[in-house]
Amino acid sequence: MELSVLNIAGQETGRKVVLDDAIFGIQPNEHAIYLDVKQFLANNRQGTHKSKQRNEISGSTKKLKKQKGTGGARAGSIKNPEFRGGGRVFGPVPRDYSFKLNKKLKKLARKSALAVKASADAVKVVEDFTFEAPKTKEMVAVINNLKVNNGRLLLVLGNGVNENVLLSARNLQNVEVMRVSDIATYNIMKAKNLVLVESSVEGLNEMFNLN
Repeated sequence: MELSVLNIAGQETGRKVVLDDAIFGIQPNEHAIYLDVKQFLANNRQGTHKSKQRNEISGSTKKLKKQKGTGGARAGSIKNPEFRGGGRVFGPVPRDYSFKLNKKLKKLARKSALAVKASADAVKVVEDFTFEAPKTKEMVAVINNLKVNNGRLLLVLGNGVNENVLLSARNLQNVEVMRVSDIATYNIMKAKNLVLVESSVEGLNEMFNLN
């Protein structure tokens, strides 16, 4: 797959970059994508939910009424889950939701996510750029020039990037800027548009051991 390299004004530079078919041209494995996204979301759950069970409720232990002769069911404790203010049966307790996936599957999932974006013509390549200072206004101008302002955007930078580019996008609601070493299947699939800087293409090849 060959794409023209654009500058930050949205114009073609005359250069082209080849996106390796071993990454962007594979048949996407939807189940691998599902598992990787599921793991990403599960690993980010706090798992701090808690409700009090019967033995944790504060309340009298006095028997509420005599055992027989009332015409009603037996009742021995105000902490009974059937009563208002009683303990909860099988309620949530703190737990760890994280689970592991093998590296080969996670690598396949990332490749599949990139292939999905490539097949949808949602990938653009822009030359490496920096800002002299963090400026949200300048980042908005770049996004508009590249015509990727019609949905959520993932901008993938090289690992040795100017920090000002990252800072310039932090206040933009539908824009996510990440270094190539940090991208996950979830980030790729969540974005409608994927913009790669030139150095990140080489970074992807290194990530998937294609060099």
